[in-house]
Amino acid sequence: QVQLVESGGGLVQPGGSLRLSCSVSGFTLDTYAISWFRQAPGKEREGVSCISNGEAVTHHANSVKGRFTISRNSAKNTVYLQMHNLKPEDTAIYFCAAASIGFCTWYVGEYNYWGQGTQVTVSS
Repeated sequence: QVQLVESGGGLVQPGGSLRLSCSVSGFTLDTYAISWFRQAPGKEREGVSCISNGEAVTHHANSVKGRFTISRNSAKNTVYLQMHNLKPEDTAIYFCAAASIGFCTWYVGEYNYWGQGTQVTVSS
């Protein structure tokens, strides 16, 4: 049974940091591309960061470049999203998703599995 479980969300002040975790089971992590998406109230889901299969090439949306880093620990079957210098506009529900195509894409239709999401709120 495939599962993706996000954790690490919460309330943080502007300029603060959080690390999100995506724990996966039911498939081999290294063979899938894993992405973090986010969705704010009234907005469409958008891709934030992605790590490909194999050599783990990473991609980030322009809005988070230089602030967010995606990484994976295959031994722990976990993908991380380290977020620094958080801004109020980063407030959203963050989802991790897995794509069997293996390479990074922001097209949500390519993702086979999704987690339930974790709330990130950036506010003073």
